[in-house]
Amino acid sequence: MPLYDCMMLLKPHIKKESVLELVTRVGKHVQMRNGVLTDIKSFGTVQLGYGIKKLDGRYYQGQLMQMTMMTTPNFNKELHYLNKEDRLLRWLLVKHRGTNYLPSEGYGLGGRTNTTVSEGYVLGDDIPRNDLYDPDDIDKTDSDNDEEYKLEGEEAQTESNGNQNC
Repeated sequence: MPLYDCMMLLKPHIKKESVLELVTRVGKHVQMRNGVLTDIKSFGTVQLGYGIKKLDGRYYQGQLMQMTMMTTPNFNKELHYLNKEDRLLRWLLVKHRGTNYLPSEGYGLGGRTNTTVSEGYVLGDDIPRNDLYDPDDIDKTDSDNDEEYKLEGEEAQTESNGNQNC
């Protein structure tokens, strides 16, 4: 099953219980389709770059939520009931493309909630990870002396004057 992120921007005045009810509703919908809700993040109240006009006014801030889930590909067609949800300002479903998953036999999720996506595979804490870096990718010519980042002339003088004003 593909991995999806469902981003939801809710009205700023919505109570926590109402947000949890909406998240639970989407989570149950995922579970009914034999999917797994892997992560829920709340980014709190965020300032919007522009106002979003709704029937009850224009909103310049909202509560941002992210739900990460593995579910069937046709799930996006089933989420359109969110369009009628008056607590939401906007919602977006993003598919993680190019991610490979381990087969369900052998290394299945087995109901574990502490899985992570790394190196394109769904891993549990009992599966050994290989090195993240290929030894051929190491740049042997890089001396790490940071000489290339030194400022010269006006830039150095402006930078030092700026630090004195702090």
